[in-house]
Amino acid sequence: MQGITQTNFQLPGQLSHYKGKVREVYSLSENVVMIASDRISAFDVILPRPIPYKGQVLNQIAAKFLRETENICPNWLLSTPDPNVAIGIKCEPIRIEMVIRGYLAGHAWRTYKSGTKMLCGIELPEGLRENDKLPTPIITPASKAEEGHDEDISREAILYKKLVSADVYDLMEKYTYQLFQRGTEIAEKQGLILVDSKYEFGLHNGVVTLIDEIHTPDSSRYFYSEKYAENQKNGIGQRHLSKEFVREWLIENNFMGHVDQQIPLMTDEVVESISKRYIELYERLTGDQFIKRSYENVLLEIETNIKNHLMKDA
Repeated sequence: MQGITQTNFQLPGQLSHYKGKVREVYSLSENVVMIASDRISAFDVILPRPIPYKGQVLNQIAAKFLRETENICPNWLLSTPDPNVAIGIKCEPIRIEMVIRGYLAGHAWRTYKSGTKMLCGIELPEGLRENDKLPTPIITPASKAEEGHDEDISREAILYKKLVSADVYDLMEKYTYQLFQRGTEIAEKQGLILVDSKYEFGLHNGVVTLIDEIHTPDSSRYFYSEKYAENQKNGIGQRHLSKEFVREWLIENNFMGHVDQQIPLMTDEVVESISKRYIELYERLTGDQFIKRSYENVLLEIETNIKNHLMKDA
């Protein structure tokens, strides 16, 4: 099966090229060019096979919701000259992920189940079950590591370590609650529940600016709303549209990102099923039909679209 695994372009005015877990970031003098590859990561490990159309799904969902939330806070996006490409304002990243949770799922549930009721300085109520709705959404930040695993951190620790000023953190917190509320409203209209999400911010000329992606299956978790209450009542797991099903598949096959563990074999069937779930989320969340791009000469097409756009703006 096809997929975009990496790029190696030389763009006009290029200063650097950074390869993240999923995205390739080309730095220009004032802007950045971000290419969403089809790589997939889980537990901070890049899995060995790309997922066809995953990058296109991520890029197009993120662009849609960045535009639909720009009245809440400034964001970095300027244009999307290709299905897998976003061009935006260069910001200085703040090394904190603002994770917000409306339900007890994923990492939060695994922590709670282990007996730890305190998460990032927030004490959770007793007696919660997996996927229960929390009394109110909570923010559980994570400090972004250059390499390896991001780590949970409390607001108090962030301010004590002077990772950001109190004013900047409070603004990030305010934006996070507002973005999550907007995402919740959008999801409800499509019969989905926004379970949790993460937002990343940077500084542009001293202004706190939303960067990276928003409300994609890599940065957010969704449940189907029509069966949620019934499933919770009967103790049945929720069907979700997110990357969590990939993590669950890995856990079932004894992999959680530890150095002594081997990544399970990703068969064609596994890769195809993940691709279909990403496309399903795109169509369900946006209400639009997903138009698959061609993978024939895909790297040349991406490079040409970027260069034509940059030359037009020069």
